[in-house]
Amino acid sequence: MDYKRALSLMLLSRYAEEYVEELASKGLIWGTYHLSIGQEACHIGVSMALEDGDIVVPTHRCHGYNIGLGSSLYSFFSELLGSRHGLCGGIGGSMHMTDMAHGNFGSSAVVGSGVSIAGGVALSFARRGMENIAVAVMGDGAASRGTVHEMMNIASIWNLPILFLLENNHYGMSASSSRMISTDAIYRRAGGYSIESSRIDGNDILTVYSEIKRIREYIIKSHRPYFVELETYRMCGHSRSDRNAYRSREEEMVWQKRDPIGLFKSYLLSSSILDEAEISSIEKYAERTVRTEAERAVRDMADTLSIEELEGLASVRFPHFHSKTPQLHRGTFRQAIYEALDEILEENGRAFLIGEDIGAYGGCFGVTGDLYRKHPDQVLETPVAEEAFSGMAVGAAAMGELPIVELMYGDFSTLASDALINHAAKLHYMSAGQLSCPMILRTPMGGGTGHGAQHTQSLENMFRVPGLIAVAPSDALSAKALLKSAALSKDPVVFIEHKKLYSEEGAIGDDGFFLPLGKAIVEGDGNDMLVIGYSHAFSLARKALSDFSDKITFIDLATIHPLDEETIKREYMRVGKALIVQDTPLECSVAESVIRIIAETGMAMNVRTVSALSMPLAVSRRLESAALPSLERIREEAFLLGLR
Repeated sequence: MDYKRALSLMLLSRYAEEYVEELASKGLIWGTYHLSIGQEACHIGVSMALEDGDIVVPTHRCHGYNIGLGSSLYSFFSELLGSRHGLCGGIGGSMHMTDMAHGNFGSSAVVGSGVSIAGGVALSFARRGMENIAVAVMGDGAASRGTVHEMMNIASIWNLPILFLLENNHYGMSASSSRMISTDAIYRRAGGYSIESSRIDGNDILTVYSEIKRIREYIIKSHRPYFVELETYRMCGHSRSDRNAYRSREEEMVWQKRDPIGLFKSYLLSSSILDEAEISSIEKYAERTVRTEAERAVRDMADTLSIEELEGLASVRFPHFHSKTPQLHRGTFRQAIYEALDEILEENGRAFLIGEDIGAYGGCFGVTGDLYRKHPDQVLETPVAEEAFSGMAVGAAAMGELPIVELMYGDFSTLASDALINHAAKLHYMSAGQLSCPMILRTPMGGGTGHGAQHTQSLENMFRVPGLIAVAPSDALSAKALLKSAALSKDPVVFIEHKKLYSEEGAIGDDGFFLPLGKAIVEGDGNDMLVIGYSHAFSLARKALSDFSDKITFIDLATIHPLDEETIKREYMRVGKALIVQDTPLECSVAESVIRIIAETGMAMNVRTVSALSMPLAVSRRLESAALPSLERIREEAFLLGLR
């Protein structure tokens, strides 16, 4: 160990966090922060024990890892102060300090969620045969999260190079771990997943450093995960407003005697490694460096990103491609998706499918078929663990893989919503462009199958958030072409496959045919009415109004987020009447967004909608059908608009 460097880094971390409080007292820091005073041996010991290429996914208590891994102190303070010179351009603040140049993925503010993301990083290492590890940092509070246990199970089954690193500082927020956790040895839980584990003194940097070095070597050589519990203590509040009212001063005094910096200085002196003068010199250097870099950051704090720059980072980036006139063949919607997946896996060695029952079973709706035979290393069948494998997809995508997640039913997308909405959608933005998330999540949506209220929902509106692309094709031709395009996206795509469409037949393009994401598909040029929709409801409307096709312009939205506002406005201003169809209830839906777009033309006089009723779907065929759009309802609304 480089003793001088270790002491210097611990002091830099301590002084930096103390200076954070000084800046906050002057009103210079907006928002909260989470200090790790007292945990320096954990952060610095772990950071020094890692090798180039290893990746740490910290918790929101992340400052020590930034300093330990080598982040610029000027950029560190600039991030806290919200300036463009920050590690993430001032976007992330205290809790999100991505610095990929120094092996820091950036932290998750959602407790425990970073663990599965680290699992995806480890999966990427394993797939590439790299001798690196991912470090999934968590606190004792996160040890109770389901996704942590899902990830441990998968890591053990798949032999992933991941270190589960638990910093047990004895408090989740205000709740003592002794009251919230059913064991006084959290690390032993790993044994239930056949993972080797240990507990070490997290306030002794020598032990932390040597043990993490040993554990890292074990992970690399054995191709097995490992779980370590570092016992430590935060000598500060949980966050900015916390005054530690929930713990005694006597308890704090006991732990202050085990201050990791004090322990390390005592060791260096007693072992004659450094003398008082050398330690004093390092202390002065650390204090001077922190103050100098912090003051420089304060001088520059008014230099922030513009709102236009933020919008640029938040906007999705639609892929460019060359498409040729397709050679067509007939097939089902199911076959079209299968063909697209087959071609993507064949063309891109970094692409893989991940999900439940996608192997020999062929997928819940028979879409993946025999792909597990054709691409055995690219079809990864998981346990029932939607939170974990969706989070893994985020981590793997950020490392340059192309994960294609299959969720068995769209209803289960609620379990994947954390990975998609909190992480995939925001990764590029929060990291100020350091990371991207080119992943696809495929899932069947919709009713009409008699599966009841928890297997027939249309939840696509949940994913119409900044940073996500949501696609919902209506036929076999667009399904394959749009999925092929999704595989070229730098941003995450939610690909919605309505269950009622799987057996619908139609034309399918060849491997060189693509359709653009973000563009509606306009069919016909009738002047009497627009019919606007997507997915199954749009397909139903085409059938219901086929006798009037020469009078109608059909607009298949195809991409439901972001919507193609230009096409909607242009065509409505030309025609002046619109029928909007969808399989979801009206409130907070695509149809409502289309109505808003039309209203902006100043001509929103003749608009009607056909939507599902605002209720969960029943198992009864009659009741389910009554709640969903039908041929009759579509015709009725079209006639009310004047179609003859």
